[in-house]
Amino acid sequence: MAGIVTYGAYVPYNRLSRSAFGGRGERAVSSYDENSVSMAVEAGREAIRGAGPIDDVCFVTTTPGYAEKLDAATICAALDLPSAVRGHDLGGSGRAGLTSLLLANDMAQAGRRPLVCVSEVMVGAPGGLREAMAGDGAAAFTFGPGSEASAEILGSGSATEEFMDVWRAPAEPFASQWEERFGVQILVPLMIGAFERALAEAGVRAEKLTRVIVDSANPRAARGFAAGAGIPGDLLADDLGANVGRAGTAQVGLALANALDRAEPGDTIAVVTGIDGADAMVLEVTDAIARHRPERSVERWVEAKRNDLEYNTYLKWRGVLPFEKPRRPDPKRPAGPPSRRAERWKFAFVGSRCAKCGTANLPPQRVCVQCDSIDETEPEPFADATATIATYTHDHLAYSLQPPVVMAMLDFEAGGRFPCQLTDVDPEQLRLGDRVEMTFRCLHTAEGIHNYFWKARPQR
Repeated sequence: MAGIVTYGAYVPYNRLSRSAFGGRGERAVSSYDENSVSMAVEAGREAIRGAGPIDDVCFVTTTPGYAEKLDAATICAALDLPSAVRGHDLGGSGRAGLTSLLLANDMAQAGRRPLVCVSEVMVGAPGGLREAMAGDGAAAFTFGPGSEASAEILGSGSATEEFMDVWRAPAEPFASQWEERFGVQILVPLMIGAFERALAEAGVRAEKLTRVIVDSANPRAARGFAAGAGIPGDLLADDLGANVGRAGTAQVGLALANALDRAEPGDTIAVVTGIDGADAMVLEVTDAIARHRPERSVERWVEAKRNDLEYNTYLKWRGVLPFEKPRRPDPKRPAGPPSRRAERWKFAFVGSRCAKCGTANLPPQRVCVQCDSIDETEPEPFADATATIATYTHDHLAYSLQPPVVMAMLDFEAGGRFPCQLTDVDPEQLRLGDRVEMTFRCLHTAEGIHNYFWKARPQR
């Protein structure tokens, strides 16, 4: 037996009101400096705390940072995992979210300890249902033996058939979807079949379930499954649709993390996905859940927000709306050799601390900035360190999709001072002494290369 050991989630700071589409509620929107990779890192940071060694990193999305390059390698570097870790990129279908969790459980049963990061930046054609109902977010899960699991996977079931429901060709910016009634006719029987096989393998009767998570790109299919399987409404888990939106491959991850945040030992949870076929699994929550919950719950991420994003700004961030670029020199692409030489600093934000005098050095130095000792420093991670703003400035001339650029001098509580760009911040609300934390972002993209580094944000 194997299962989920630790988990984490991430919901971006910005919200877009659905009144822009004539709807209700709001959707979560990744910032101009976020993508599926950076959000996966944020969720992964939550999941790996207390998880022990990691053997595999599986990155799952339909909106990758690169069409051809291992995004999982960036996640490994940002999480400061050893190079012996095996990286995997999975995607191609919204169904890949739950499929990846089932694959990870199989890996754990074989003795490996995988980390799965599901993340999505959902973009739909303006005026369409996907734009209005989708949302951005990420979740991450580590898997291990049942003796350590917070939630053991008792059984699973799947169904795969070829039919056209949701599709997008490589060169197309937006996905298309067939008429909903056609999808319902195909998906609902497949979802019910996978669900019943998962219950049978788990040895659990449907009436003994504590919570059921249902996800489909076809909302009518999700409702049809619940009715056809006889699932009462009070058993259905919150799909976060009102305040986050459907997050593609990350949807089941966010909903499962939200359910685990509230679960008690002995609870039995079923997860069902109906996209390009169906997957289902049944989990039982164990006594280990109390000590493996993340620092930030899904609810905490959802509540920490700014909900005044303008629709035109959202379209500009997603590259949907043409706009005049800043009248500044285009940023240069980062070069491979220096990025490689500074990998632990650039991606994992690992500085150094002098073994002789104890001074923190940011960036890491061979020569201590305080006592001038040479090669007497040790690596010191700062990605999880908190800091306060010593001074800051608004730069209205720097190249940015969201001017002004806010630069601050940070004093870290663990020691060390560092000039850093701020993000997810209202420039007019900044004050000296504000506490901030680090977040993995994309400084800019030039000639097809993402320049990842760390910024600071107000504590969430």
